[in-house]
Amino acid sequence: MDTGNWIAQIAVYAIPVLLAITVHEAAHGYVAKYFGDNTAEREGRLSLNPLRHIEPIGTVLVPLLTLYFGNFLFGWAKPVPVVFEKLRHPKADMLWVAAAGPASNLLMLLIWGIVLVNSLGMNLIPALNMVRSGGVDDWLANVACAGVRINMSLMLLNLLPLPPLDGGRILISLLPDRASMVMTRVEPFGVFILVALIATNTLSAILGPLMLTTYKVLDSLL
Repeated sequence: MDTGNWIAQIAVYAIPVLLAITVHEAAHGYVAKYFGDNTAEREGRLSLNPLRHIEPIGTVLVPLLTLYFGNFLFGWAKPVPVVFEKLRHPKADMLWVAAAGPASNLLMLLIWGIVLVNSLGMNLIPALNMVRSGGVDDWLANVACAGVRINMSLMLLNLLPLPPLDGGRILISLLPDRASMVMTRVEPFGVFILVALIATNTLSAILGPLMLTTYKVLDSLL
């Protein structure tokens, strides 16, 4: 990717990436507060200000590198602090706190999808293909396409049933106590498992079909 094109890509992806990551983290904090844990609020993280959530490597460096090398866009923010023991019903309420992040990405995905469809006057999948082929000069359409892609990636990635991802937390909440304790012990190794999945392209093989199916469903709705 030449320098000019890379800068143009940054200009397109900056707003959707910051929104996707910031709202995702804030959603965890707001739902945790609703269920009794105000830790995020006390630490100043119950905010939609991106500066409160930016993590230099995960929010800036990693997305830039994955964008530059043409892989799927990947990144993270500083996790919003949640003390599950402070929730009114820790194991049950953990499900809603964890699900809030991916749910916020789904909402943003739908909003960006509506913007893209209305900007180009066509269904979602053809619109995405047209923008990705470089055939669209409209800045808003390009930003909306980026918003769809990043929120799709973050939503599905975080729903993987692997602690400490949100899907892992949801699974721990749903499993019987003994099985949930086993899953909890996996959490310290979760990041290493995720890195191994990325390095071996297994993650792409898992997420690819899920993305395609979700795109088809959204294409029929929007």
